[in-house]
Amino acid sequence: MRIKVVLECTECHDRNYTMTKNKQKHPERIEIMKYCKRLNKYTLHKETK
Repeated sequence: MRIKVVLECTECHDRNYTMTKNKQKHPERIEIMKYCKRLNKYTLHKETK
């Protein structure tokens, strides 16, 4: 069972990315270093509710 999640930049709070994850295998929230277009650099992106 895969669900859609939205990733939000921790610095500018833009919701830049969407992805899917398996909620049964990984119930915790995702934290990934991704590129932020607004800041033009790699920042930490966290899963939103």
